Amino acid sequence: MTQNEFVQPLNAKITNLAPDGLTGFQKQVRDIPDLLRLTFGEPGFDVDENIKEAVMSSIANNNSHYADAQGERDLRQAAAAYYSSRYDLPFDDETNVIVTVGASEAINVIFMTLLNENEGLMIPEPAYAPYTASLDLAHGQKIAVNTRPTNFKLTPELVAQTVEESDVNIKAVLFNYPVNPTGVTYTREELEALADVFKKYHLWVISDEIYAQLTYDQEHVSMVSLLPEQSILMTGLSKSHAMTGYRIGFIIADKAFVDQAQKVHEALTFALPKFIQDGATVALTKSANVAEGMRDIYKKRRDWMVPQLEALGFEVVPAEGAFYIFAKIPADMNQDSEVFALDLAENGHVAVIPGAAFSEYTPEYIRISYAASDEDLKEAIRRMNIYFDKKRANQ
Repeated sequence: MTQNEFVQPLNAKITNLAPDGLTGFQKQVRDIPDLLRLTFGEPGFDVDENIKEAVMSSIANNNSHYADAQGERDLRQAAAAYYSSRYDLPFDDETNVIVTVGASEAINVIFMTLLNENEGLMIPEPAYAPYTASLDLAHGQKIAVNTRPTNFKLTPELVAQTVEESDVNIKAVLFNYPVNPTGVTYTREELEALADVFKKYHLWVISDEIYAQLTYDQEHVSMVSLLPEQSILMTGLSKSHAMTGYRIGFIIADKAFVDQAQKVHEALTFALPKFIQDGATVALTKSANVAEGMRDIYKKRRDWMVPQLEALGFEVVPAEGAFYIFAKIPADMNQDSEVFALDLAENGHVAVIPGAAFSEYTPEYIRISYAASDEDLKEAIRRMNIYFDKKRANQ
């Protein structure tokens, strides 16, 4: 017998996890030469100088010891003040905040705190793919809601229908807006109507508002301001302050929930480095308004990109926030988004994400990130025009 025959098998929950569609596709195309990537949500801006100086000063001052497990008090106070003042939240005390390793850890902490085994989580789709893996790890059940027939928006009617027809106890809804991947968002009136139905069915609301400050043409209204007693805000600095590599996320909620979620956070991470938290504190104070300048640039890029893509034959979902365009592949092209995106990468040298990575309901869509530079976006459109011309000439 070989040694491997004596080894116990690994956790089936892990070995049965489906590969992440986002990172999986990135791996597929990573070795293609001269590839222009419009894939991940990576802001194409440098971190504000005040933030960088604060981090470097903190390191120079030897802030290298364990931090407060819940987050340094100054940072939690700054986060409570920042988000409560912008979005009219009732949670304005440091005790309402947990500092997490980006929104990724926040997702896992919230799921593990809320859900008992096999309890249902309603997820409007298309949706950010890693939600599903985190839900599997928390032993919950995904209750997917197809928003495609309702212009990619969750409606009170869809919520009621889903709850009443499900044979699973649906305990919570994961509500992300502006939405990754579609860029759609909600008016105050739409949110008030959803709040009423969430309240009717006693659903916890996990409100992922990481793109809140990148909302165009209208006010961002937080679900937490409308339904504070059963809502949990999940947010962070990756998108608003271009701090993706700093991994700063926040859970903001009623203290009773925070106290329980803190147990999970301590088990998973304990605490983030102090010098990173010092930079985050400056981001929420001295550099509080940097998102506005980035938002205006993203809006200009969106306004330029949409007609370019429509001219190629794409049907574009109206993007009202974030920095993504979700577009239906032209009818004369291969409608399998995974096949189309791989061919575009290999032969057009432009990488986008297949819509199948976000939902089984959107197999013929792609997501394009316009967080890249103006130069890269123009070059991408130039390459896509050449690619489409060649494809159509050979049909």
